[in-house]
Amino acid sequence: MILARVLGNVVATKKHPSYTGHKTLIVQPVDEYGNDTGTSFVACDSVQAGPGDVVLVEQEGNCARQILGTLKDPFHSVICGIVDRVKLEG
Repeated sequence: MILARVLGNVVATKKHPSYTGHKTLIVQPVDEYGNDTGTSFVACDSVQAGPGDVVLVEQEGNCARQILGTLKDPFHSVICGIVDRVKLEG
């Protein structure tokens, strides 16, 4: 799983039919302190996240399909949780 911050929505008038009915968001990976790491990417939303939310993203096709319930669709990244806080021990 990847910790990420939602940057914004993706709007497309032409898209693969499997994306119909699914909200897609641009997410930026972050470290445990909220600092940007890596490159932003598109993820399918399953938890009603919005811009500014810190989220958990699963980046594995089989897991994404199981969460979304679409076994044959080409999803790779899915937002599966909204993070309330990150607590570090020690």
